[in-house]
Amino acid sequence: MPLETPARIVRELTSRGYNADREAVTLLANAEDPDSALDRAVESAPEHALKLSVEHVRDVLDTTPTGNQNPSVSTGAETMKSSTTTVTTPVETEGSVSRNEARQSVDIEGDVTGQSTGTGEYKDFVTVFRDRFQQLSGQLRGRVNARPTNAVASMPGGSDAAIVGMISDIRSTASGHWLVELEDTNGTFPCLIMKDKEFASLVNELLLDETIAVEGTLSSDAGILFVDSLHFPDVPRTYKPSTADRHVQAALISDVHVGSQEFMAEAWSRFTSWLHTEEAEHIEYLLIAGDMVEGVGIYPNQDEELDIIDIFEQYEKFSEYLKEVPGDMEIVMIPGNHDAVRLAEPQPGFDEELRDIMDVHDARITGNPSMVTIEGVSVLMYHGVSLDEVIAEMPEEKASYEEPHKAMYQLLKKRHVAPQYGGHTRVAPEEKDYLVIDEVPDIFHTGHVHKLGFGKYHNVLAMNSGCWQSQTDFQKSVNINPDSGFAPIVDLDTLDVTVRKFT
Repeated sequence: MPLETPARIVRELTSRGYNADREAVTLLANAEDPDSALDRAVESAPEHALKLSVEHVRDVLDTTPTGNQNPSVSTGAETMKSSTTTVTTPVETEGSVSRNEARQSVDIEGDVTGQSTGTGEYKDFVTVFRDRFQQLSGQLRGRVNARPTNAVASMPGGSDAAIVGMISDIRSTASGHWLVELEDTNGTFPCLIMKDKEFASLVNELLLDETIAVEGTLSSDAGILFVDSLHFPDVPRTYKPSTADRHVQAALISDVHVGSQEFMAEAWSRFTSWLHTEEAEHIEYLLIAGDMVEGVGIYPNQDEELDIIDIFEQYEKFSEYLKEVPGDMEIVMIPGNHDAVRLAEPQPGFDEELRDIMDVHDARITGNPSMVTIEGVSVLMYHGVSLDEVIAEMPEEKASYEEPHKAMYQLLKKRHVAPQYGGHTRVAPEEKDYLVIDEVPDIFHTGHVHKLGFGKYHNVLAMNSGCWQSQTDFQKSVNINPDSGFAPIVDLDTLDVTVRKFT
């Protein structure tokens, strides 16, 4: 059966406002007359149904009228490229394929949607930063015998001491050493990191407002701590990730940007068509890490690059493209900075009006960030706006756009998805800090920077999944060359990755 046949059926169903189970699409594609079978399936669909079930299609095919019928529809085969395969001939499928919907499981934690209480007052910021410090200092106190800053200040000179605190200032001295000022709930204390220390290079990884622990010796007047060791909250090196107890896969994508003139509709259709093939039968989950649409007014002169001007029409069009995904796949989506939600993080999921527009696939919509557990594997989904700041602040070998996963390593090390306050990343004050990575994820999934990169940090799979938008004029002006049309596929039973390319 040519790849074009199921792809054409999905597009036709979408144009008529329907989705279908993957096996239902396969049955229609294998029918003697696919077009006639599709017409009958749609005409006899139950009232108010949005998805054609396998049982319904089987009933339609079992009652096929006899007589002269158009024998078959001749279709051409599209070319699809992947990282491992180039398909230039029709893809044959043996019988029908279906996903194990009965075993699919999705649990979500850390979703701010409906929980936001911040009003933007000073006391709200105090509350969220106190909560951040409490969570992260708790992760560090098991490793050092820390004392509050006011207690350290009263210790005799020459004493050994340890402090857990937020970085309120970093500056270099005339001699080339670094003075790091740490703040806790009792005050501040200066800590000196000598340039000849073995760990001195870690200073280049420090960001304002992150929480660290230091150990060292007080000066003779007890006015400064000479640092002998430095600790991040970090992921334990012995961390062992959870895996699924069966062979099941998830596709991790982000930054679709429907509404942009540069949205890659053909690549998207190749991707969704491939999802209907037997080769993709084990992909039961699709996780989208933000920026469903291009949005409006995001950057200067964006209106000149829009294919769809109205934001609601952008989401309606995105919903149409989402219909091309097999109906039996579980979809989880979080918003990004181009989406129609507040810019400040944590971002709540889409409001009811947008959810109604995108309800055709019954996708799970949650906030940014959220911890999504599928088949026992925890996936921290975060759009990734803070990656810009991490990359700007650190040496290229530590974080860069060409290797975005290394910037993600830094967030895992700091156990916070947006550690630095006051820059490009807007932070909303809440009763608790939803941006702390309190539990270590098995997979860390981000987008935003439009670059593909992945690797493992202390056994955590870090994945930045590229985008579905070719280079815009704005990206040219800031020298961003995007990785477009990629679909990383993760085996949840092994956490191995295969990258498929559809351009």
